[in-house]
Amino acid sequence: MLPILAPPKQLLPSLTGQRVSPESKHLEVTLETHVESVNIAEEMCLRVAEAAGFPEEECYRIGMSVREGVINAFHYGNQERPEKKIYLAVDLTDSKMIIHVVDEGKGFSLVDVPDPLAEENLLSTSGRGIFLMRAFMDEFKVVPGRTGGAEIIMSKNLPGPGSTAPNGRDKSGGEGTTPRREA
Repeated sequence: MLPILAPPKQLLPSLTGQRVSPESKHLEVTLETHVESVNIAEEMCLRVAEAAGFPEEECYRIGMSVREGVINAFHYGNQERPEKKIYLAVDLTDSKMIIHVVDEGKGFSLVDVPDPLAEENLLSTSGRGIFLMRAFMDEFKVVPGRTGGAEIIMSKNLPGPGSTAPNGRDKSGGEGTTPRREA
């Protein structure tokens, strides 16, 4: 199991602009611009998600989101240039898991990403990763990265007893309430 390190002195901002609390856990890694980095990033985040208590289905969604974010950094951001790096950071706070994926590319604006559901884009592969990350995570945004490229920031609220997922279902699969057991 990968260790979760104490937060460094300079902390990454969360999606809401707040700083990560001292009680949080922070893990970061610099990845090579290689296809293998996608699996490393996904596995690292899956381990953190499992340790944080996310159910299997949510771990799958987190893993897929990280996978798509790192693939985008690898292909679109760094243009598969091996001299460039991908930076991955995971912050685990009392309320959420926050994931940062930063590339060394030119950056991009979300408004320039084609809608994969538009009829003219249905057979295109562009935009599907952004669509999945938005759908699977509770919060998602893209900001200019500290390296000049793009920084994807996405978060998933930590599961809690009786907590409700954004789709209106509770974590056990019910419709917003905890299912009752019949005797």
